[in-house]
Amino acid sequence: MRSVAVAVVASLALSGSAFAAPVSDPFVDVIVVMKSQAAPTIATPDRRERIRQLEKALRDHANTTQRGARDLLAVRQKQGRVTSVVPLWITNAIGARVRASVAAELAHRPDVREVRPSTTIEAPSAAAATTVEPNLTQVNAPALWDLGYRGQGMVVASMDTGIDISHPELAARWRGGSNSWYDPNGQHPATPIDLIGHGTQTMGVMVGGDGGGSAIGVAPDARWIAVKIFNDRGQASSTAIHLGYQWLLDPDGNPATADAPNVVNNSWTMTAGSCSLEFQADLRNLRTAGILPVFAAGNYGPTAGTSASPANNPEALAVGSVDGNGLIDPYSSRGPSACTQGTYPQLVAPGTDIRTTDLYGGYLDVSGTSLAAPHVAGALALLLQASPGLSADRQQAALQSGAVDLGPTGADNDYGSGRLDVVASYNWLQSTPDFSVAVTPAAVSVLPGGTATYTVTITSSGGFSGDVALSVSGLPGTFNPPVVVGGAGTSVLTVTGPASTGTNSLVITGTNGQVSRTATASLTVVPPPDYGLTATPSSRTVNAGASTTYSVSVAPTNGFAADVALTATGLPATVGSAAMSPTVVHGSGTAQLAVTTLASAPAGTYPITVSGVSGTLSHSVVVNLVVNRPDFALTISPSSVTVTRPFTATYSIGVFSTGGFTGSVALKVSGLPPNTSASWIGTPVFPPGSATLKVKTTASTPRGTYTLKVTATSGSLTHQTTATLLVR
Repeated sequence: MRSVAVAVVASLALSGSAFAAPVSDPFVDVIVVMKSQAAPTIATPDRRERIRQLEKALRDHANTTQRGARDLLAVRQKQGRVTSVVPLWITNAIGARVRASVAAELAHRPDVREVRPSTTIEAPSAAAATTVEPNLTQVNAPALWDLGYRGQGMVVASMDTGIDISHPELAARWRGGSNSWYDPNGQHPATPIDLIGHGTQTMGVMVGGDGGGSAIGVAPDARWIAVKIFNDRGQASSTAIHLGYQWLLDPDGNPATADAPNVVNNSWTMTAGSCSLEFQADLRNLRTAGILPVFAAGNYGPTAGTSASPANNPEALAVGSVDGNGLIDPYSSRGPSACTQGTYPQLVAPGTDIRTTDLYGGYLDVSGTSLAAPHVAGALALLLQASPGLSADRQQAALQSGAVDLGPTGADNDYGSGRLDVVASYNWLQSTPDFSVAVTPAAVSVLPGGTATYTVTITSSGGFSGDVALSVSGLPGTFNPPVVVGGAGTSVLTVTGPASTGTNSLVITGTNGQVSRTATASLTVVPPPDYGLTATPSSRTVNAGASTTYSVSVAPTNGFAADVALTATGLPATVGSAAMSPTVVHGSGTAQLAVTTLASAPAGTYPITVSGVSGTLSHSVVVNLVVNRPDFALTISPSSVTVTRPFTATYSIGVFSTGGFTGSVALKVSGLPPNTSASWIGTPVFPPGSATLKVKTTASTPRGTYTLKVTATSGSLTHQTTATLLVR
């Protein structure tokens, strides 16, 4: 039975404004792809440091660029419109289950490139038994074993349905520990398991031994780790696959430890005949880390143009299937690639009637490209043991250069470069002169016009001993020496930063004859050290004679660490005094501005300027001081009274304190009509308080309208208010 992977893709499509929220607003599973995609080039030849730098660059970029989208999702999650959020740093995206209206909202954000549906991929089916073929001899694995290379010290990873840890062939070869098994679906978090069998079958081809009576694994002394990307129903979501690739770069979550695998096998595909770049960033970053993503080409042949994603992505190595006689399996997918229009597959390997491990400790013979790909993954474990630290490009070049040409002469869309021959690839690596260029550090920051230095290392392989001439583009620079003699050595590159701030990409090229190799680095010109000055609150209100304070903060930028001298000016001496404490802040911190007003301070608003000086740098901020004088306010109610002779009109006068006023207030009234009298109840008034004014008319009081004026006096303070008296 053939191993076939079928993709079930949701019909939802999101890009820009295309995602309109339906009336029902259902929940949908989406991948929110950020507009800014990092593509770091890490040039250090040290594999551990390369992976550490790569992970840090990807994490930092994702944390910075995803912040706005994550904040929005957090708000919507509190509203019950989002049920899950999974940040992904390996591809700078966010997996989420959201209402359709939230997906539309995300799609319109300027920092989001697209919101795509989360794809569901069906697990390849486990195969049934047929016959046994000498596939290991066909790829020359035993010949490399005779040289002492059986995969010792190498770790191969499986992205599949899991692994049956109970199988004797595989249990002893598991690396073990919490950093060697990952179930992104959360169903089996601790112990490897395989309910379908497909992952167990592919792992047997990579690392199986001879416990069943015959040798079945290409790299029997290698160790394995695994990601169970398919859940117990045999389905893998886009988010789970992204999480799997992310885990491979740092299985224990500690960038300081070197626990990433050397090889990763992917015996699964999506639908054939089209190009999906859903996982392109993941694969690109694996290659940057020196991990070549090996993929089964798919079982959609024999028709041409049946390439499948992600195997047809330019970053993947697609492996087709041949039988024991070197003939292409009719079911093996054919090119050209739907993504690159180039040759597909890149390589073929045995994939017909392959004896391997099965569930429950058993063995069986299986067929399909799913079994061809792990031959290549196992071969890589042997080659990397023999030649540690190979770049992904050189790994692929070795595999294709050593392949046995089948079919038409040269690469073709049935056999690719030919059938895997691990000994020929080993010999190519040992005998083909080549060199690599590495640059450290990968990134340098300088001030405008500052100088940066990099160490450029030339490493030879395959006996290369030529001279390598160095050049740089992106910014002018000089090398010392300009030529690395003898194929190996170092040179110091000196680059002067421009006057403008920003990040500049540098491409360092090493050339020997017609052969050129490159590495990249960056130089970031940062603004000079500075600081910001703030004061809170921006305004205070006090009564004359009282005191108040403001908090003044010094915040450094761009590495500022000098002393800042603080002063406060602008407050008139007739108002009061202002003083800073402390008067000097060292690099960063806070100080207090204390203001004391005089009892005689005039009422008004007074700006106070707080200045900070550090060398030639000077910044200032203005706060306001509002001073109130002791005073009182006056009201009268009602504003108009109509009275018939000879009755009495009554008014209530309210007196209120402002600015801390505490004195007594005397009241008098003027403007009374003839033949009337006024009397007071409750005077003098101690605010807050009130008094009652009674105006008694007589039979001889002239009829008419009169304006009564109430005058309130306290020391030198006088206020007036008026009311109307209508006599009938």
